Amino acid sequence: MNTNFSQLLRLRTPRLAGIMAAVLASVFLVPVQARASERWATLEAIHQLENPQNSPEPGTNGELGAYQFREDTWKMHTSVPFRRALDRSASDAVAVKHYEWIKSELEHHGMAATPYRIALAWNGGIGAVFDDHPPAAAVDYALRAANLAKDLEKGEIAFGR
Repeated sequence: MNTNFSQLLRLRTPRLAGIMAAVLASVFLVPVQARASERWATLEAIHQLENPQNSPEPGTNGELGAYQFREDTWKMHTSVPFRRALDRSASDAVAVKHYEWIKSELEHHGMAATPYRIALAWNGGIGAVFDDHPPAAAVDYALRAANLAKDLEKGEIAFGR
């Protein structure tokens, strides 16, 4: 049998390219999708703990919105007036920025950005994550948020927006 290698390569190259593209997409895109899903679940869990009814009333320390932002936290991530924390889309945008800020702080310190650690920092401040004995209330909050996030990711809880 006399087979020309270059002919064979030309015939199989498009098929190999398609297979390689699928493999690369699964390696690079699936983790991004998984991280986005985990972020969504963590933020939705925080929302459910903070302000599940989307009450426009300020919290005991003046917190506002779906995630009960304090004004100084809000101003870390946006120049939009603090009263806009009551607008869910504005609040969601700042929540994503705050999540990413916490995540980067954790990674900078060599720690995985788990839902538990994100929620611990959200409730107790970033220092709570590095503290040997964080406040019990912040630990309880983080445990509840992590459990809710896990259930949300598995689709066991469905919350309407």
